[in-house]
Amino acid sequence: MTRNFPVWPVLLILLVISLPLVIMYGYLALGTVTTTEPGELLPSGVTLENWRFLFDSSTAAGNIWAATFNTFVFAGSITLIVLTVSATGGYAVSRLNLPFRRFFLASILVMHAFPSVTLIIGVFLVLQFTGLYDTMIGVIAVKASLMLPFGIWIMKGFYDTVPWEIEMAGVQDGASRLTVWWRLLLPQVRPGLVALGLFAFLDGWGEYVLPRILAPTNDFRVLSIVLDLVGNPDRANYDFNLFKTVGVFYTLPVLVIFAFFQHRLMDIFGGGTKG
Repeated sequence: MTRNFPVWPVLLILLVISLPLVIMYGYLALGTVTTTEPGELLPSGVTLENWRFLFDSSTAAGNIWAATFNTFVFAGSITLIVLTVSATGGYAVSRLNLPFRRFFLASILVMHAFPSVTLIIGVFLVLQFTGLYDTMIGVIAVKASLMLPFGIWIMKGFYDTVPWEIEMAGVQDGASRLTVWWRLLLPQVRPGLVALGLFAFLDGWGEYVLPRILAPTNDFRVLSIVLDLVGNPDRANYDFNLFKTVGVFYTLPVLVIFAFFQHRLMDIFGGGTKG
């Protein structure tokens, strides 16, 4: 901001807009370590009873660490697949003279436009045919494939910003195309890979619909499914404080990632803009 455009009015507007959310999240976090009498707004005491689900698997949350491990495996596998395919696929559509290249790029955007819910019947039939329905591998494959159009398009934009002279210099020195891609181009698009990896992990971490529908009876339970079970008000031992605490526990990794990598997340806007 310059002297003609002071910062404080913008900060004041942002503060007013954000204040309800800040109060809501603050009250949510406070409610996990305090007790409140029915009908009262302010807490009446301090307790850690709401967090006993971390060490007691007999609560409605069950084995929370197994669900946490499953969620890490689910989100990590999606991140690995998306990064691997997007890094190579984005290079191919950016650098190689592929037939029907513009049609392929347009198709990628169209595929990304469809919400996953609209494809669920077709996905269900494919998983039934391949024997992957109600398995962790099947859910990971579906979630990763739905995110690949976004990843390939983003990485294509980052490859487009790398000068051709860098790649040609490596080829003229006798390096193979694969060596040039690995040693010269990948370091140039590393900010895009990091940002895309963070987006893929967060997207996988928060996924609820696909595990719920495509793996309904499998032992593979992620934290979003646990939160849904705990928050069911029709359950006999429904505990609203437990529901709030599991929700805060589920959100903690996201807050940590955002706190440490928020500047990396903004890097994703550096690519994916060229057609």
